[in-house]
Amino acid sequence: MSISHFITYLDCEKKYSPYTITAYRNDLISFEKFCKEEFQITEISKVSYTIIRSWIVELVEHNISNRSINRKISSLRSYFNYLLKSKQLEEHPLRKHQPLKVEKRVNVPFSEKEMNEVLDFFDQADGFELVRNKLIIEMLYTTGMRRAELIGLKDSSIDLSQSVVKVLGKRNKERQLPLLNSVVGTIKKYKLLRNDIETNCDSFFVTKKGDNIYPTLVYRIINDYFGMVSVKVKKSPHIVRHSFATHLLSEGADLNSVKELLGHSSLASTQVYTHSNLKDLKVMYNRAHPRSNKNY
Repeated sequence: MSISHFITYLDCEKKYSPYTITAYRNDLISFEKFCKEEFQITEISKVSYTIIRSWIVELVEHNISNRSINRKISSLRSYFNYLLKSKQLEEHPLRKHQPLKVEKRVNVPFSEKEMNEVLDFFDQADGFELVRNKLIIEMLYTTGMRRAELIGLKDSSIDLSQSVVKVLGKRNKERQLPLLNSVVGTIKKYKLLRNDIETNCDSFFVTKKGDNIYPTLVYRIINDYFGMVSVKVKKSPHIVRHSFATHLLSEGADLNSVKELLGHSSLASTQVYTHSNLKDLKVMYNRAHPRSNKNY
């Protein structure tokens, strides 16, 4: 079966985002190229685990990280799962495969001080790009939306009369998020400046040339501005989203409410952010427990 059929399945039935689909396609095409060049195999549905293992070895030799290799193999696994499900494959070649070991990665959120320092930088923001960049950071931090959701915003997504923004999340699930008054003010300023930009696209956020903004641009904006105030290794849109959730929970927000704002399908996903509050929990615990200040 061709890769294109599987990609259509991911798009039409699984409702994966364009960025996820692109990652799957690239991984499968990369493996297909390897099979053709090294083993003269043109149909990757016919490969054995030995060939997959050879690909893993080559990736390791090219200094690809174990985490990235595991993601590529995950794409292959999904492809073979689809073939099994559609009865185009009798045995899964990755049935006994064990993922490569990776260090557990803990994402450390930005502190409230770091967030405020970045946003304070824009106090006198003027000019299209500065105001746009400020709004991108504000939207990510005050709504907790994902990078892909931010990029997918249209003019019609924003209702200033109700102070809400509609986002299209994973599996095309739509949710409404409240907008703070300060963000509404930045939106109005951005829209005025955007009127001077010639554009043919219907995206809410655009470049100075009028094109759609793109994932690496959003990442670069976050990395550049937070690089001025934070020494954290990881500075990305997802860390801003992480900070949104962590700060809400630190201020006593209900876990279920944060789950809805983040667009999570289960509480388990939201509970990942509760570990960041351990320090606050210890303070509360020592203050509130009846035996905490007694010497026994």
